[in-house]
Amino acid sequence: MAENGAPKGLSNKLEKKRKRAAEDSTKQNKPETAPAATPATADGPSKKKRKNKKNKKAPEQDAKSQDRKDGVDESIGKMDGRLLADYFAQRAQKLDKELSAVELNDLSIPDSCFLDTTGFADSRSLEKLPAFLKEFSPKGTDLSKASEQKGTPHTLVISAAGLRAADVVRSLRSFQNKESIVGKLFAKHIKLEEAKQFLQRAQMGIGVGTPTRVSDLIESGDLKIDELQRIVIDGSHIDQKQRGIFDMKETHFPLLKLLTRPELRERYAAGKNKTQILVF
Repeated sequence: MAENGAPKGLSNKLEKKRKRAAEDSTKQNKPETAPAATPATADGPSKKKRKNKKNKKAPEQDAKSQDRKDGVDESIGKMDGRLLADYFAQRAQKLDKELSAVELNDLSIPDSCFLDTTGFADSRSLEKLPAFLKEFSPKGTDLSKASEQKGTPHTLVISAAGLRAADVVRSLRSFQNKESIVGKLFAKHIKLEEAKQFLQRAQMGIGVGTPTRVSDLIESGDLKIDELQRIVIDGSHIDQKQRGIFDMKETHFPLLKLLTRPELRERYAAGKNKTQILVF
């Protein structure tokens, strides 16, 4: 019986040794899974950096959002002629990085062309536009009068898009009468030929349009600027995407090309009856 029990004891001992060896190897292998936590710690600094970058941008965005609310960028109204001239040039450089110094100079507008409207106390919301025009017109000016010469406005209002221009026309109805029309000089539902025909027969005191359409009508000779006293840029308005006329390449550059037309450059330097640029 003793001889038969010996092998059993040995086999039990060997079995226990194998189990212990297996347990030890599993314990040694377990720490290898621990480094899985390290990516989280590695991400920590980058997340912090991203947060810091966001925090750095936040004050800038907050400053802009404070000025831009209810569809109006109030910062535009705080700029005098010198600041506006610089701002126009800066926007051009930002929107077209390849713009050469010569090209930029051709599109630049002297600060003397701008009438300082920083004294306007009210908001630059659309319903205030009639009051704005009255405040910055010479004393005794009747904005509801038109020249006897067809297609010869005393005021042009320039907006970024046709829909906005249509709203501007409606806001200026108080200056319209039988002898003086507030003209629609934009492409929304109005073909270029139709606009030309309208100017050939209409006495228009105020014209409201978009940069490209107004420029085309001046080019054709149907829109006459001989008696033009003011160009009012609808500059404070921003759309639902927080963009204004100066924020988009497709509106800012046509605007600059319009304002720097040779005919208008002559009008800016015309002395007593010169044309002035007002930014609403």
